[in-house]
Amino acid sequence: MSALSAAAGFAALVYATAAFAAAPTAQPKADLEKGKQIAGAVCAACHGADGNSAVSANPILAGQHAAYTAAQLAAYKSGARANAIMQGMAAALSAEDMRNVAAWFESQAPKPSAAREKSLALRGQQIWRAGIAQSNVPACAGCHGAAGAGIPDQYPRLAGQYADLTLGWLKAYAGGTRANPIMAGIAQRLSEADMKAVSEYVAGLR
Repeated sequence: MSALSAAAGFAALVYATAAFAAAPTAQPKADLEKGKQIAGAVCAACHGADGNSAVSANPILAGQHAAYTAAQLAAYKSGARANAIMQGMAAALSAEDMRNVAAWFESQAPKPSAAREKSLALRGQQIWRAGIAQSNVPACAGCHGAAGAGIPDQYPRLAGQYADLTLGWLKAYAGGTRANPIMAGIAQRLSEADMKAVSEYVAGLR
């Protein structure tokens, strides 16, 4: 099997996984005002009241799909995703609180961002759009969209995220400290240089 056909097969597996994912259970309508209150009281210090984090160590939540944010909060609360600070923040939140604050952040507009290193971003653009055939790495755009907007209930929005954070997540997937079978398989096939390139490109997406 050629490298190109192998990459295509891996991409097909990724898409098939998404296509056959179970439909999400209908949830009560979120209360944005309550979500705003929770964001201001619990989340603002690190992520900003509107989800536009001013510190690169903390992810930008503005515009992120509500279902994804709520799922991450639930994972922190249960311990399925390890982070001492976030576990503490999520501990007191009910499932309703998580839905409300996640919906609030989704309703907020992300601030425009830009890549810092043009040559690195250009390499990242190639990987994002076409993958790396010889390494069986599918195009990132296949799941996260050409503009990094993601797919609600399936794949997170990445556009405009801090490069250092995206790089850290890719390393965590590759090293097994963050569990996700699809992302682990992809990240393990990326060199650190390619991870940096993708992360830089992501930072400039809008």
